Amino acid sequence: MSTSFLVSGRRVFLALDGRHGIRNTLFGSRLVSVPRRSIIDMSYSSHFMDFKGSAIPSSMKKLVVTRLSPNFRDAVSLQTVPVPTPGDAELLIRNRFVGINASDINYSAGRYDPTVKPPFDAGFEGIGEVVGLGLSASAHYAVGQAVAYFGEGAFSEYIVVPAQKAVPVPGVKPEFLTLLLSGATAYISLKQLGDLSAGETVLVTAAAGGTGQFAVQFAKKSQCHVIGTCSSDEKAGFLKSIGCDRPVNYKAEDLHAVLRGDYAKGLDVVYESVGGEMFDLALNCLATRGRLIVIGFISGYQTPTGVKPVRAGTLPVKLLQKSASVRGFFLPHYLTEYREAMRHMLEMYERGELVCEVDLGETAPEGKFTGLESVFRAVEYMYSAKNIGKIVVELAHPVSSKL
Repeated sequence: MSTSFLVSGRRVFLALDGRHGIRNTLFGSRLVSVPRRSIIDMSYSSHFMDFKGSAIPSSMKKLVVTRLSPNFRDAVSLQTVPVPTPGDAELLIRNRFVGINASDINYSAGRYDPTVKPPFDAGFEGIGEVVGLGLSASAHYAVGQAVAYFGEGAFSEYIVVPAQKAVPVPGVKPEFLTLLLSGATAYISLKQLGDLSAGETVLVTAAAGGTGQFAVQFAKKSQCHVIGTCSSDEKAGFLKSIGCDRPVNYKAEDLHAVLRGDYAKGLDVVYESVGGEMFDLALNCLATRGRLIVIGFISGYQTPTGVKPVRAGTLPVKLLQKSASVRGFFLPHYLTEYREAMRHMLEMYERGELVCEVDLGETAPEGKFTGLESVFRAVEYMYSAKNIGKIVVELAHPVSSKL
């Protein structure tokens, strides 16, 4: 029994043998151990060949959580493992860019699911090319296609992803990666929980970061007045460039004084990701019927408990007096809205209506974030509060011989 498909413009014939593997009849009889109904590029020596003709190695690097700790360097190790094989409804993706998130250290500390014990794979999101796929997956995807995804184990050179969880993108650009978690969190939370109306006042904390940049833009598109907190004049300049009406560098200005003095009527919506004292301030400054959306509390992630205490003893009174609300948002609970959000954001970006700021670490102390080894630096860079936009690591792949 045989099948065929195109690779780099050449048709390659593959034959299935009795061991449920695929035998390459063009380049010899070396058996590639993959499921009977999987489609791969081809085998050559000990390698598969990707759609451009360069070799897919038999092994790869990935980051694995080997002990629970909010200290990413202590918790995670770089390991060499075999390149995985896609199943019938799966894609094998060669990662080109992976995203850094504040919650990477929550995950390495075991806070998401206490029942999951090390070792487990680290990282939440990536973008790259399909280099192998199962037969069912081939109905919707093709080798060489650019795709993005979010899910556990993204900090790896290659990853197998269920086809239904992949998102086709126009190209392998880090800007598209910014939309997967950061953009989608802002888009869906403000749409579902923000109830934004024209003329309302919106505060975005950590506004120049990966998700804050999108909250600023989506609030402006709803014709709101937007205040954005940040930690430098450079970030304040960036916020102005994306439409923020009132950037506040809290290292140079007293945020409490600004809110009490210039916004005495209160805040209609707060997009909050800092926690601790910032949460308390935002809560106290809510307007009547104000909505405080909690998408994180990064100020506490590096602590043993993962959260800094807030003065919530009088919370019921404060909410009742203002008919206000505090609303939590966790993206995995809103996956029914995810694909529509991605479609709309991609269209906005392609039309030039959405800025997707990427920070590849060019200004970081040791330079650009390249290769999985630099993920450790990138996580530390995030917690130094130096980034503008989404922190992204570029994965470098060695170039092998061509067909």
